[in-house]
Amino acid sequence: MKETTLISWEDFEKVDIQAGTIIRVEDFPEARRAAFKIWVDLGDIGVKQSSAQLTALYAKNDLLGRQVICVTNFPPKRIAGFKSEILITGFVHDNGDVVLAQPDRKVRNGHRLA
Repeated sequence: MKETTLISWEDFEKVDIQAGTIIRVEDFPEARRAAFKIWVDLGDIGVKQSSAQLTALYAKNDLLGRQVICVTNFPPKRIAGFKSEILITGFVHDNGDVVLAQPDRKVRNGHRLA
């Protein structure tokens, strides 16, 4: 079991976590590990793109229109020439497959996790 590092409430407040809706999904054959290129509508901050290793459990059509929970204030990262601007959150199984973290009810795109 991994030991948990305690953080302060102020640390948590620094992480900008918002809900958004996946509006576009493309294959990403250039990625080292199987992944999709994904575009997420985050309301007021606009559409942001991300690379996500979701191919084991999700088809492209399964992802379209799905709301996801994203970290929006990490610096952009280049992955195989693609600019990933947000982190789409999920839970990683022991075998490496990722299950998306999602709101259980629809919320406004850009709504911030409290």
